[in-house]
Amino acid sequence: MSSSKLSPSCKEGSLGTPWGLHQVCEKIGEGKKVGTVFEGRISIGLTVEECSLEQRSRNLITSRILRLDGLELRVNRGGEVDSYKRFIYIHGTNHEEKIGTPSSSGCLQMLNSEIIELFSIIPIGTHLFISLS
Repeated sequence: MSSSKLSPSCKEGSLGTPWGLHQVCEKIGEGKKVGTVFEGRISIGLTVEECSLEQRSRNLITSRILRLDGLELRVNRGGEVDSYKRFIYIHGTNHEEKIGTPSSSGCLQMLNSEIIELFSIIPIGTHLFISLS
């Protein structure tokens, strides 16, 4: 898994990975091909391989999305520290070689095969604790 390339942060606009207790509140991409690219939580109708070189140079959201909702008021829920409003996800990436190193813009990234497996076994409402260590 990879987290943000910037310092951890719950604050809106920080691009840091938020900490604390979260729950999976939405699952997006069921049945889509491995490597399907999403923008704004909607498939663009292409897989990574079908995207342009310019598109592939970016860190894309691929395969599946588990949207997170913070559960701790004033930590990751409400006001300027709301994980849901920040669109924090667990998702696949087109830069799998960077998994295990800080490389996202706040989300948690996984190998495409692993996010597809995780997506298939956890229900909406599953709790997740994101630790700073």
